[in-house]
Amino acid sequence: MAHIGSLMASFIFVWAMFKQYFPLELIAYFDKYSKRVMSFFYPYIQITFHESTGKRFGRSEAYTAIEIYLSSNSSLQAKRLKGDILKNSQTLALSLDNEEEVADDFRGVRVWWAFGMSISKAQTFPSLFRQESVEKGYYKLTFHKRHRDLIIGPYLNYVMAEGKAIMVRNRQRKLYTNNGSFWSHVAFEHPATFESLAMEPGKKAEIIDDLTTFSKAGKLYARTGRAWKRGYLLYGPPGTGKSTMIAAMANLLANDVYDLELTTVKDNTALRRLLMETSSKSVIVIEDIDCSLELTGQRRKQKSGRAERDGGQEGETHIDKEDDGGHNSKVTLSGLLNFIDGLWSACGGERLIVFTTNHVGKLDHALIRRGRMDKHIELSYCSYEAFKILAKKYLSLDSHHLFSIIEELLSQVKITPADVAEHLMPKEPSGDATLCLSNLIEALRVAELQEAAVKEAAEEDNEEEKPSGEEDQAATAAAAVDNESESKSNTRGSYMGKLPIQEDDVQRKA
Repeated sequence: MAHIGSLMASFIFVWAMFKQYFPLELIAYFDKYSKRVMSFFYPYIQITFHESTGKRFGRSEAYTAIEIYLSSNSSLQAKRLKGDILKNSQTLALSLDNEEEVADDFRGVRVWWAFGMSISKAQTFPSLFRQESVEKGYYKLTFHKRHRDLIIGPYLNYVMAEGKAIMVRNRQRKLYTNNGSFWSHVAFEHPATFESLAMEPGKKAEIIDDLTTFSKAGKLYARTGRAWKRGYLLYGPPGTGKSTMIAAMANLLANDVYDLELTTVKDNTALRRLLMETSSKSVIVIEDIDCSLELTGQRRKQKSGRAERDGGQEGETHIDKEDDGGHNSKVTLSGLLNFIDGLWSACGGERLIVFTTNHVGKLDHALIRRGRMDKHIELSYCSYEAFKILAKKYLSLDSHHLFSIIEELLSQVKITPADVAEHLMPKEPSGDATLCLSNLIEALRVAELQEAAVKEAAEEDNEEEKPSGEEDQAATAAAAVDNESESKSNTRGSYMGKLPIQEDDVQRKA
């Protein structure tokens, strides 16, 4: 052992003297060929992924994906870790500390990942003549050379895909809105889920299955040559939960939400720019589209007063509307249709496009046909099944002796889920469930009386209009009788004119 230690010390001394007194070019030459010689005896291959490469100022996407992928293995194997919250993430990520190594298995093959730090000189702003040391991280992958094809191909693709998937799951989702042709955002923290949505269980399960199937159908859309997007039209009276449905969709699929305000968009070019800046895995929403712009079934004429040409192409209508800033929105129906399913709609993937409206009959058929709005979902008044979900959510009740009364009233009265939820919301610290249900019953009975009064008033109006209608019918019938009599008279006169008139008959008549 003493002899081996002496040899190692001698080698280290000689190597230090060599690096100190020999030129750098000779050292680099020696290092280059020594590695070549070692490669004949060393059976492992190493791949290094640097934090930043070349002239790029941002982090390498491959480095970020590897860091996130290894964060799940690091906490189980490594002894020295470092924790941080990554950009656009809402969870704590654990990564390897300097010179730490972990192993990973893929299809029965073991590989090793190691983390290190490299120090480089970089010029800093504002002084371009002063250099500072900058530390950059890197990950080094080591594997046996006989597994080269497996690791370089399938394994690295798996690491990249899994790292990006974890990044999407853990990212801080955002709610975007547009100011003209630019997006701004805040954190999306809406708590709505399908479990808390007041809707019939069967219809709810159908929508969940449709969304889940769409989110996993990327290969199907690519194979059939279609853009990976799907349109949803939510329609119904105000207060039936259309906005809550959108939030539940986004939470189910872990998507960002882009709330598009059409009245602030200058023209079709600005609309296209907004679409290009949306990310994949997003929900693009246009709420109350019947109020946003003139997109009615009868296409609007130009402001200049020129008549719309008959047989025009789909979507020729120009939509000119002044917004609050005094600018004209020259978005056309054709531009909006191209936004939904034109060539530019294929930029990115896994997008939901959702329209909401209170008056579906006002929308142009070209806008909501299948292929643009693929699924139409009617959100109507509160049913008894929806009420039970609200009672469970607000009052933690599965049954109550007042439920039967409420069920009978809901079958006769139209009331929105928003109104039901307001009456079920406890107004006192005690949170008495019976009191809340009694308030709802009282509101339902008031609504029933109001509906009966409206119906009675409508019947009275019909009764007032009925006499005038009967007089018109009588006058029509009388005119028909007069016409018939005149017709018979003329017919008989013509017939009598054809007969010979006897003199005795004339005298008898006289």
